[in-house]
Amino acid sequence: MPTIAQPTARVTQPAPASHLIGILPARWGSTRFPGKPLHLIAGKPLIQHVWERCQACSNLDAVIVATDDPRIRDAVIAFGGRVAMTSPHHPTGTDRIAEAVAAIPEATHIINIQGDEPLIDPALIDQLATVIRADPTLDMATAANPMDPADPAVHDPNVVKVATALNGRALYFSRSPLPYFRTPVPGLMVLRHKGIYAYTRTFLERFVTWPPSPLETAESLEQLRALENGAAILVITTTDSSPGVDTPAQAAAIEHLLT
Repeated sequence: MPTIAQPTARVTQPAPASHLIGILPARWGSTRFPGKPLHLIAGKPLIQHVWERCQACSNLDAVIVATDDPRIRDAVIAFGGRVAMTSPHHPTGTDRIAEAVAAIPEATHIINIQGDEPLIDPALIDQLATVIRADPTLDMATAANPMDPADPAVHDPNVVKVATALNGRALYFSRSPLPYFRTPVPGLMVLRHKGIYAYTRTFLERFVTWPPSPLETAESLEQLRALENGAAILVITTTDSSPGVDTPAQAAAIEHLLT
């Protein structure tokens, strides 16, 4: 009798698990505000306020402070945080984050959360986590606040603007007004970039091997290095306009808000 081939069972391989960590880069030697991460605001170090905001997130598997200073390390351990010690010679926070991630092999996605934004919205962090995990075509995701084109901050070089394609992907970041409204366009807003980034691990590892790029050097914006090397960056719009702390005066204003 002929042998009848039996169907073979199809084995479905499970999708590889993702592990997403939030990293707060925190260095001691700020030019304008030395020791900023440990500056007390409403009785707590600045970095602790940001860490506590991250504890309210539901999509982070871990939160780590990446620092170059034992004083910051000791303070973070004292309030119950996790610390990665890194070199004091990193030129950017992204380089500091990459060193910290190298010691965490399980991490598949990373969110760079600025350690000087004590009012950052946990919902925004969770949204970025969802986006970077869900779309395998993305290298990075970031956020921006809509601004009225008539806002004087549009012309402030300390306020970084971003222009996006119709699908929300970043086209360009600049300290100059962006776009230039030669023709008024009803409803078109200026997007003020927020300095929070989600990356895939593979992209972060590539990024830190690239030399500073021409546009990055001209504008002093490291996210342009990613665009110049062809990265796909999604920009989500957010109503979170939480201010950062760059000076003692700004720290005092934040303390007023908190108290």
